[in-house]
Amino acid sequence: MALLETVEIDSAGTPDGSVIWLHGLGADGHDFEPIVPELRLQGRLNLRFIFPHAPVRPVTINGGMVMRAWYDILTLDRDGPVDEDGIRESGRQLVELIEREHERGVAYDKILLAGFSQGGAIASHTAMRFPQRVAGLMALSTYLPLQRHFADEVASQIADDFRELPIFMAHGTGDPVVPMALGERSRDLLQSNGFDIEWHEYPMAHAVCAPEIEDIRNWLLATYAASD
Repeated sequence: MALLETVEIDSAGTPDGSVIWLHGLGADGHDFEPIVPELRLQGRLNLRFIFPHAPVRPVTINGGMVMRAWYDILTLDRDGPVDEDGIRESGRQLVELIEREHERGVAYDKILLAGFSQGGAIASHTAMRFPQRVAGLMALSTYLPLQRHFADEVASQIADDFRELPIFMAHGTGDPVVPMALGERSRDLLQSNGFDIEWHEYPMAHAVCAPEIEDIRNWLLATYAASD
């Protein structure tokens, strides 16, 4: 499997950890690059940020238009068919990036998975199934995919300490693309299985806002301080 191409913002010196941050549908790895300086971590936390580009594929709900996407979206019907193969393939590609960071000397529990919208779905899917507990999961304006497999593939497999995984979930109250109810449903599923979620909601659409960036900053600082 070819490693995904990435945009990388390296740390000054040995990193305290790595953040692999996946973009949303139709964007690319540059999408969240400008947020790094807005997090104001310099001098507090030395992180390597990795922003992979999703593969290019046709997307059914967009009339088959070819764009960067982590998986196909077959319908907007919540109970309709999903591209399970595409989700699992992108999860495997994310695992390859996790393993590359580990080979570069970053411990698994210092590698944090993050994503927005489609990217957040893949980050969530992967964090739940990766055999090692990572540093944390940041799921922005997104949902946990393949929930019908959660009991067999996640809940029945994980150790008790895995439920201590730090999870930051955020959603816009007026999101017309991924309705907040989908995020709440994912949050409730995780909480009912023993995960402690830091949940935030903001008066915005399908986007990221300044208060959210400040909350992400505080969560990153707390998460990496707790893992030392």
